[in-house]
Amino acid sequence: MLVVGLLSCKTDFKKTTGFPEVEGVPETGEWTYLFDGTSTEGWRAYNGESLPPEWVIKDGALTFDIEKRTEAEHKGGKDIIYGAEEFENFELYLEWKLPQGGNSGILYHLKEGFDSPPEVAPEYQLLDDLGWEKINNATLEKWQKTGADYAMYAPDSAIKNVKPAGEWNTSRIRFTPQLVEHWLNGKKILSFVPWSEDWQQRKAKGKWKDFPKYGTFKSGYIGLQDHDSPLWFKNIKIKRL
Repeated sequence: MLVVGLLSCKTDFKKTTGFPEVEGVPETGEWTYLFDGTSTEGWRAYNGESLPPEWVIKDGALTFDIEKRTEAEHKGGKDIIYGAEEFENFELYLEWKLPQGGNSGILYHLKEGFDSPPEVAPEYQLLDDLGWEKINNATLEKWQKTGADYAMYAPDSAIKNVKPAGEWNTSRIRFTPQLVEHWLNGKKILSFVPWSEDWQQRKAKGKWKDFPKYGTFKSGYIGLQDHDSPLWFKNIKIKRL
């Protein structure tokens, strides 16, 4: 009871109504900080009890402090979640940047007990679109690039405007059972209906065909993916819908 009470007090302290406007989206509702630049309270390793030591706060950003590795050298395993509470229908906002060749992702409806978050949770892909292919000498599909619902839906490349490596981007995920929206730098770059016939067909034919639990949970944790890249996140906020 004491732990619950402390978490509740902390969550109330983090609540805010002031927020940057986004084109075409009226500003309503109350936002709650998941990361406000001063504390990692609530964050811990996926399937773990504490925050991995590589995840630290530097200059007000939640940083994954590691030297960049290529995909061939990938080790991974330091994914983290905001473990204080789960979310069902929500709008999530955060700011992020990557190094050259950087790779990460934002996960939601994440449940623990699996080998890795992507096999169960939908992922908003984060990538250095302009440098990853060159550094890794490989070609990616559109559904593997920034803003994609990874391995399911590709963003509209005519609208998408991702910043170069080292510059801050803004992302939003808006989830309801009727519609999911991905936003990047103030523009909506994709939308889809979760659990629809189209969604089911994409799952059955694609990367997740052998992962029966992928995308099936209606609520869960928010997660950030370690893909052996230095990472920077700030102003992570959410509101329930």
